[in-house]
Amino acid sequence: MKKIKDSIVSFRRILIILTHLFIIVFSFWAAFLLRFDFNIPLKYWITFYHRLPVLLCSKVIAFVIFGVFSGLWQYVSIDDVWKIAKASLIATVIFILSEVSLFGLQDFPRTIFAIDWIICTGLVIGIRFSSRYIRERYYHNYKFGFKKILIVGAGATGVMLLREYRKHPDMGKVIGFMDDDRVKLNETIHGIKVWGTRRAIPKVAERFDVDEIVIAMPTVTGDQMREVLSYCEKTKAKIKMAPQMDKILSGKLVIRPREVQPEDLLGRETVSIDLLKDVSAYIKDKVVLITGAGGSIGSEIARLVAYFVPKEVILFDHHENFLYFLNIEFKVKYPKVKTKTIIGDVRDVGLLRQLFSTNRPDVVFHAAAHKHVPLMEENPVAAAKNNVFGSRTLMYIASHYGVERFILISTDKAVNPTSVMGMSKRIAEIILQTRAKSSKTKFMAVRFGNVLGSSGSVVPLFKKQIAEGGPITITHPDVERYFMSVKEAVILVLQAGALGNGGELFILDMGEQIKIMDIAKNLISLSGLIPGKDIEIKIIGLRPGEKLSEEILLDKEKDRVTKHEKIYISQPQDFDSVAIRRKLRDLKVLADRMDNAGVVKKMKEIIG
Repeated sequence: MKKIKDSIVSFRRILIILTHLFIIVFSFWAAFLLRFDFNIPLKYWITFYHRLPVLLCSKVIAFVIFGVFSGLWQYVSIDDVWKIAKASLIATVIFILSEVSLFGLQDFPRTIFAIDWIICTGLVIGIRFSSRYIRERYYHNYKFGFKKILIVGAGATGVMLLREYRKHPDMGKVIGFMDDDRVKLNETIHGIKVWGTRRAIPKVAERFDVDEIVIAMPTVTGDQMREVLSYCEKTKAKIKMAPQMDKILSGKLVIRPREVQPEDLLGRETVSIDLLKDVSAYIKDKVVLITGAGGSIGSEIARLVAYFVPKEVILFDHHENFLYFLNIEFKVKYPKVKTKTIIGDVRDVGLLRQLFSTNRPDVVFHAAAHKHVPLMEENPVAAAKNNVFGSRTLMYIASHYGVERFILISTDKAVNPTSVMGMSKRIAEIILQTRAKSSKTKFMAVRFGNVLGSSGSVVPLFKKQIAEGGPITITHPDVERYFMSVKEAVILVLQAGALGNGGELFILDMGEQIKIMDIAKNLISLSGLIPGKDIEIKIIGLRPGEKLSEEILLDKEKDRVTKHEKIYISQPQDFDSVAIRRKLRDLKVLADRMDNAGVVKKMKEIIG
């Protein structure tokens, strides 16, 4: 196979050289024809044959020096034009000098030099652009299935995408652009017309029977992205996204459209923070414990922690299947990272004491929690035992055994909570801030919005409902939430560990809240279906404890919040630790009695 490829390459190179030699001879002959009005006298025919070898040598030397014989014609550009023009000019200069030194310009019309240079340069450039034009416009390999592509966004990303489609005809043919810039409307870009604004997407897609719409708008806001998606949803075309320009230029991604990811529904650039120096300082060569390691957040924390070369990673979870598969992944992807897996419950005091006394973790990421709002409304005792007392036990033991840093994973539902789950997480925050005042361990908490793609988010639920043919169930048409990607959530956790000095709450700047209804419609459309027609959207009413919208800061926290890049930092509050301990003892008694109503009442009393 390799020999065949080598033979093809060699044949191609020989063919290119022969083509250029033909152009050189033809240009010289055409120059004589033009100079003598297509009636060349006999003596100049003799001059033509005598000077041809000198001309060939001159031009071959110049073309080799400037690399004219190399390069792929399908990628010809303005740079190649200048290169060819310079090579041809130098070749003409060499030919003139040779003519003067060998023949003294006897019986040789001077105008031949200029005419030959113009014809030869034009033909060498022309054959390249002709090859590229034919390949991009007419050479489509239909056996791959000819697709009609509509690009939304006629900026730099859209133009680069057009070039990529033309280089790879099997990907499909671009039939037009859509762009809101009035200057570009009805104009052409590399021969492709800008048909209209985003509002005209359904009309243009129907007119040309578009198979695929590619969104190439990396800088639009959240509202703009969701509006664009809403117009795309009205078509039968499949929707894809172009990579961001900075990732293309950095070499992290090729210029190929991809499937729309949950993160695209954020409609904003994913927050990225430089972690390397700060995070490495507190993780490298340290023993790191991650509770809830089998979950979406816990497992992603574990993966990123492994990148910073810890001494050991302890994966702690009560769900054996999740932990089993994570352990296998670590052995394959991070074979040099020492890993220990522990099946257990954060309420198990004996297990925790044995774990901390034996392994002496330096850093703890506490991601284990009951987090489903409706389930916790039905099971307040479980929320109290796990989210409150499990967390308190883990904090107490971490402080007792001298853990350096403890990061609690909290939620925006802990702000002015109306649900049992939110109250339980708010109490965990209060316990953490109270303990931070008297412990050498640096305790800190991180509040999340809804994490797109996590096991507890609406995206997996909606995807499951779509796969089953619907309906998608939404509690209220106006329900909206803050959303973040799994990557953003984990970056926030690790950055909090680096920034915290004790007692702080960290909150990511997540932009504006997004309506759940919009996410549902977008997911249906991205599945190639029509909302309301193929998949019904059913309103089932707000569930107990559920809000129409969430908050990220308590009113009393807003006065003490600071900003670090994309992160809000709320400084520790002052709590009466004696009163908190007394109320927690009462809550513990109620939980042990399985008094659900009493637990809810006491939780409300604790959070004030």
